[in-house]
Amino acid sequence: MPEKMELLSLTPDELTEWVKQQGQGAFRARQIYEWLMRGADFDEMTNLSLALRRELAEKAVAMPLRIREVHTSQLDGTEKYLYEMLDGNLIEGVLMRYKYGATLCLSTQIGCRMGCAFCASTLEGCVRNLTPGEMLAQVLAANRRIAETDPEGRVHNIVLMGSGEPLDNYDNVVKLLRLVNEERGLHISLRNISLSTCGLVPKIDRLAEEHLPVTLSISLHAPNDAVRKQLMPVANAYAMDDLLQAVRRYIQKTGRRVIFEYALVKGVNCAVEQADELANRLRGMQCHVNLIPLNDVEERQLHPPTKKEVELFMKRLEQRHISVTRRREMGDDIQGACGQLRRHALENTDD
Repeated sequence: MPEKMELLSLTPDELTEWVKQQGQGAFRARQIYEWLMRGADFDEMTNLSLALRRELAEKAVAMPLRIREVHTSQLDGTEKYLYEMLDGNLIEGVLMRYKYGATLCLSTQIGCRMGCAFCASTLEGCVRNLTPGEMLAQVLAANRRIAETDPEGRVHNIVLMGSGEPLDNYDNVVKLLRLVNEERGLHISLRNISLSTCGLVPKIDRLAEEHLPVTLSISLHAPNDAVRKQLMPVANAYAMDDLLQAVRRYIQKTGRRVIFEYALVKGVNCAVEQADELANRLRGMQCHVNLIPLNDVEERQLHPPTKKEVELFMKRLEQRHISVTRRREMGDDIQGACGQLRRHALENTDD
């Protein structure tokens, strides 16, 4: 059987061309695209004939995933989604509600091969990359979920910080960015999108040339190479000096401030002296540090620091004139950390 066409991975122009190849007019492509942007499957496209809907279902895929489980935080209303793909694989997404709108954290790969010590997503490695359509479908499914209680509501902001390393799935992620920004579609501003990377230096330089004004977030998590290598295998490939030079080039090319994500791990990277070292490395850079008290990772025996240690680390960065905040902890009661829900589901399946 030939592989079905995944329509959500197509731009409107590509969809029009494909629809024409099926013997249909361009106006049909516009109708189909409007339904796709609502997260609809073929059986919902009621202004198409039944015969055409059946033909489309035989040749193509409209929605390549569904929300299998929803876990809602009793603390802050954060929702964690367990998505099921058509091939049975599972990924996660987190919907966070703020005063300025809803933010969706979405996944770019099934699992991850980067091996960061503090992340549950990487414990089983990377199964495969997600297609542009599978990433876009996470947003569309979340929009449908929001519309159940708020007909005018939708995802306003996207963070590519779920399972996977976005720059390890470079071409598909770049196409996703163009798809969500499409004027005829969701038209989400690229300035409302953050892309988090563990630091693939050549891909950072490549992204700077794409003219996509997304906010780049760097998972730094250490003040030097020695500590970073304890937490992140990628540090063996790219030295911190090389990474920070690439970040400076990105800032110069795009004019965008860069965010440094820094997960505080007790006894590893949260001493006041390490805050001084971090400040020295970031001095003069157009950047912001986002401190993240670690979620316990039982498999790696890594634990969060005390509240006092967090406060001292943050205060020292402020004293050194580094812009810094502590990330608001959301969804703590619903396995909010990346990879936890998928891993729990997989373990239950294996039992």
